[in-house]
Amino acid sequence: MAKPKRNNSATTEIPIRKGLVIKNTGSWYEVLLDKADDDARDANFSAGKETIACKVKGNFRLKGIRTTNPVAVGDRVGVLVNPDGSAYITEIDPRRNYIIRRASNLSKEASILAANLDGAMLVVSLKHPTTSTNFIDRFLATAEAYRVEATLVINKIDLLEDPEDKELLEAVAWLYRSIGYRVIDVSSISGDGIDQVKEALKSRTTLVSGNSGVGKSTLINKLIPGLDLKTAAISDVHDQGIHTTTFSEMFPLPFGGWIIDTPGVRGFGTIEMGVNEVSHYFPEIFKAAANCRFGDCTHTHEPGCAVLRAIENGEIARSRYSSYLSILNDSDEGKYRAPQ
Repeated sequence: MAKPKRNNSATTEIPIRKGLVIKNTGSWYEVLLDKADDDARDANFSAGKETIACKVKGNFRLKGIRTTNPVAVGDRVGVLVNPDGSAYITEIDPRRNYIIRRASNLSKEASILAANLDGAMLVVSLKHPTTSTNFIDRFLATAEAYRVEATLVINKIDLLEDPEDKELLEAVAWLYRSIGYRVIDVSSISGDGIDQVKEALKSRTTLVSGNSGVGKSTLINKLIPGLDLKTAAISDVHDQGIHTTTFSEMFPLPFGGWIIDTPGVRGFGTIEMGVNEVSHYFPEIFKAAANCRFGDCTHTHEPGCAVLRAIENGEIARSRYSSYLSILNDSDEGKYRAPQ
């Protein structure tokens, strides 16, 4: 009896497409696919379509840290596009860097704000609402920890009409400039400072973050005419903003570069910072620490501490030292405590 012939035809494998994650809604991701030859495209994927909605297939972890989003905006990924039109992210390319924060009410979980950045821009306001220096310092320290160049944008300067308000603006701007950070004073309403913001963003991929209500969406609308991101009024009762951005999204800039818009945040919990590492992320404290008597000085109580001496001499701002101590508390007790 003759044996049946075996079908030796090879199963056609669906090629993995490479792309850039430009949007994260929490349940799915939008990926801008790299250009490919027409014959490499799936039959159901039109040549004119550049983005595709994807789910995640696989278990992606970041150094064992439990994150709320395994894939972040800015990630380079591999995408499997099925004949039925469904698509799955199957792999993530190694990240050049990223910004991560611990949710203030979830001590064991963190979220990656964005990946593969050339810079991070923190938008703050000194009035209606007031951004705390503790929040600013936590953001800047995190950027230092992950080697992301940070710029501070002080928005709503049109509201600072009283002499006391103007003195506060000068003091805050001087403080961070003296440390070495780029500080830009801006009014999203009048347009003052917008050209400087454009110069800082041009030809770069930049995360834009800040508390709710600081005017981040209004600023981005100024930078990208016609985008029309939703904005909202500030609560008169609590002087706090209302979340208008509900998910992270990447936008191309008309003058070159990309920005990654993220939802407004109220707290910024740090992660992965050891007790003896925190001072490394405060440039002025790190510089002074070189003259401490002990190499493992925590700059809290030790004799011969050059940092404590610099604080007494007014060479290091007490607000910055207070923020340093609050992050030490994160490292020491493993949880974030909102500033009182």
